[in-house]
Amino acid sequence: MKLRTLLLASVFVLAACGSPEAATAPAAQPGGVNITANQNRVRAQKVDAIAALVPAGIRTRGTLVVGTTGNGTPPLSFRADDDKTVIGVEPDLAQLVADVLGLKLDLQASSWENLFLSVENRQFDAGFSNITVTEERKDKYDFATYRKDTIAFEVKNEKTLAVQGPKDIAGLTVGVSAGTNQEQILLRWDQQNKAAGLAPAKFQYYQTTSDYYLALQSGRIEAYAGPNPTSAYHVAVDGKTKIVGTVSGGGTIPADIAAMTKKDNGLVKALQQALDTVIKNGQYAEVLKRWNLTSEALPASEINPQGLPRK
Repeated sequence: MKLRTLLLASVFVLAACGSPEAATAPAAQPGGVNITANQNRVRAQKVDAIAALVPAGIRTRGTLVVGTTGNGTPPLSFRADDDKTVIGVEPDLAQLVADVLGLKLDLQASSWENLFLSVENRQFDAGFSNITVTEERKDKYDFATYRKDTIAFEVKNEKTLAVQGPKDIAGLTVGVSAGTNQEQILLRWDQQNKAAGLAPAKFQYYQTTSDYYLALQSGRIEAYAGPNPTSAYHVAVDGKTKIVGTVSGGGTIPADIAAMTKKDNGLVKALQQALDTVIKNGQYAEVLKRWNLTSEALPASEINPQGLPRK
């Protein structure tokens, strides 16, 4: 069974729908979220002065080739209910940028690993795929920021706990994906708690997002720590869980999500100014609102801000 189908079967438990992007019927819109192929995206107008900043080769081609991981991770980038159209907040923001630049959006679904290689070898002009700015990545790529990188703590509605810092996870059983920023944050918190004489946390690891939500619903875990967009979407469509705390994806270090392009290829300034334009005119806010991500809004786009430190 495909990941997308698995996700919908479990993430949308009791929600009358079946998948990420797709058809048109209102009945196929869990929690009021349009997952049909007919997205009716928010669109922007071309700004000639910003379009002129686009490298000549891309302007002549007339398309902005954007890579994204359409791998079934709502609301970031996932396939509609037609099982082929890629939708989500990342495609929506890429569309706005392409509009401002006067280019046709050519959206390419990619694996995470291939996304970076394809941007580096210029197969893709840019990547819009929940990419965190890091100092290591800045060696090869330029970045134009467009969202805060946030981790959320999600629990069942009847839970009364709040998670604001290390002591709040003492004694809890928490689901978290291995090898992620959120796991590193929780491990550091747990070490602090044990050093302070507090009860250790227990961490549970599963294979997919759907597995974490099944564990949360059944009580095998008391909280799930994952990317805020995923949790915000699940809260909106399922209605049986809530977010009880958030933390920066960098822990104590602010972290940003950004559009990524090959370093020094001349495109990043155009991307940044296009993002700034839609931030200022309100279209960016419309997109975030439709995917329940208003809390991740940035006041302006920046080029190559401080990223997460090198490992």
